[in-house]
Formats: sequence, structure tokens, C-alpha cells
Amino acid sequence: MTQIIACIDHSPLAHSVCDYAIWASQRLAAPLHFLHVLDQGRYPAPRDYTGAIGLGSREHLLDELADLDAKRIGVARIQGQDLLDAAKERARAAGVAESHCRQRHGDLVESVVALEDDTRLLVMGREGEGAQQDGDSARSHIGSHIETLVRSLHKPILVIPTDFVRPERFLIAFDGSETSRKTVEMIAASPLLTGLTCHILMLGAATPEAQAALGWAQTQLQQAGYKPVVKLMSGVLGDMLPVYCVAEQIELVAMGAYGHSRVRQFFVGSNTSHLLRRMNIPLLLLR
Repeated sequence: MTQIIACIDHSPLAHSVCDYAIWASQRLAAPLHFLHVLDQGRYPAPRDYTGAIGLGSREHLLDELADLDAKRIGVARIQGQDLLDAAKERARAAGVAESHCRQRHGDLVESVVALEDDTRLLVMGREGEGAQQDGDSARSHIGSHIETLVRSLHKPILVIPTDFVRPERFLIAFDGSETSRKTVEMIAASPLLTGLTCHILMLGAATPEAQAALGWAQTQLQQAGYKPVVKLMSGVLGDMLPVYCVAEQIELVAMGAYGHSRVRQFFVGSNTSHLLRRMNIPLLLLR
């Protein structure tokens, strides 16, 4: 059975990732799985220091350096297991009777992609544990991880930027393309957002083609039980989307992450990190 995978670390967003994953698990009636990855970039495997400490150095220093590396990884593993145990207890307290935990040491993206067959939804934070220490460069790095996962993982990804707020209103970024139509169909077929107030936002001129595309989306969602609020507005997506979300108290944005639509070009590419920093509500990226 496919699972909700919550990728957690020691960042301030870990509790929020847990809470959104718990929420999704309960909405989808899907098993919950917490994943902690000791990223090899931050916790490299013990190295061979032979030849690296210079002539005349005492041989036992090699063993001491290797031992320090091993101890550092060992401490990180213990801390990671404590994190997983706390997440499991948080899920139990929220009403999830059973959840599972896994710890890996390696590349974050490779570790997540390896679980793709068992993944129904990946939940992860916008910023990892290195962001507070390394500032904007770390946030850009995390954005790069997310973009790589979006390109590599053929499953939905829920990106969390802030504290947990139980969603009541969500928005679909729609442009009439095949990608955004698939997004509408996936939302209509899934129980994840059932019962929530739905908004559909399309930017551009009010052409007959645009009106027809919006009418199709509205019909699909009405047939699934939604009563969508449909908006066709002029403006630039990157400017209008955050403003609209604030004005309408939107708590989650859903959009297609693949294809060659204007939406995809804005959200996935060189602007990914910038957008993730700017948006203060979760983004549900769908394929």
C-alpha cells in the first residue's frame, strides 16, 4: 500500500511537516511513514586520511581522525532516531494508531526517489536544518533539492513553509494547459481536499478559449462535489498569486509541476527558490 512519506530533520519546520503529513494521512486513510536522511553532504562517511596529514605526523592521528568522523555520524544517528521517535509519538497523540520510521545515510534526493513505488504523497519542509546556520545560501540549496525532487519523483509533493494551519480553502493555479487540466482531474479524483472551499485562478485575457477552459475545470470539480470560485484576472502570476491568496485567505495552493505551461515555467526552474521563499502557505505540486 502506498504511504504518506514525511521527510523530517532538525529544522524548525519539522513539527509542521509532521502535522501536515498526519493531516494528509487521515484525509487519505493512508499509512504514515517518517523518513530522516543523514545527508552525506553534511555528514560524510568516515574518510581515509592516509597521506593527508603530512610527513612526520604520528600514525595514531589517522585512527583518531577516523574515529571522530564515526562518532559524529553515530551521534547524528542517535539524534535522528530521537527525532523519528518524537514524530511517531506526535502522530499517535493526533490519532494515528500506527506509523513507521526509517533512517538513511546518503543523498536526500536519492533516498526519497528510492521509496517512490511506496509513496502516495511526499511532505517536506521548504527549508532544512542547515538554513538557520547558512542563511540564504542554504535556502537556495533546499530550493534546489525540491526542484530536483519535482523533476525526479513521479508523485505529488507537499512543500511546507510555515506552521501548521488546517486547510479550509485551497486554490488551483490554472492556465488551461494539459498539465493544469491533469491537476484538476487529480484533485477531483482524490479525497485529500474534499469538502474544502475551492478557488480556480487563471491569469490572462478573457478570450473565448480561456472562458471555455475555466468552464471545463469548473464542471469537473462540480461533478466531484466542489463549489469552485472561479476567477479570470489579468496580471503576472508571480505578483498576483500571493496577493490573491492573502485576500481570499487561501491556505494551500495546488498546481501542476510538469509540462510546458506558463504555470510550470514559473514554478519549476530558476525561480523555484525565490517562489518558495515568497509563498507562506503550502504548495501541492502534482504530476
